[in-house]
Amino acid sequence: QSQLVDSGGGLVQPGGSLRLSCAASGFALRYYHIGWFRQAPGKEREGVGCISRDGVATNFADSVKGRFTISRDNAKNTVYLQMNSLKPEDTAIYYCTAGYKFCSNVMSEYHYWGPGTQVTVSS
Repeated sequence: QSQLVDSGGGLVQPGGSLRLSCAASGFALRYYHIGWFRQAPGKEREGVGCISRDGVATNFADSVKGRFTISRDNAKNTVYLQMNSLKPEDTAIYYCTAGYKFCSNVMSEYHYWGPGTQVTVSS
């Protein structure tokens, strides 16, 4: 069964860091661009950032630029979202997704979605 599994969420204090992982099984992640989205309670799902197939290009939402980075290890079939200087407004469920179009904002253009991992930033 082909699937993505995102993990690494948890409770962290403001200013802290977390690293989320997105692991693929049943297919090779190296053929796909990867996007990270998040959804806070009562809000629409929004794009956080993305990384190209080869890991050379990344792009981020203005709200996380300079604080979040994305990397990938295609040999491990895994992509990472490093989140630093976390703020309470970063609290959300985070989803990784894989598709053929780089940094698409159209969620239906992605082929695979992880189940999501909860990130809570609170003191």
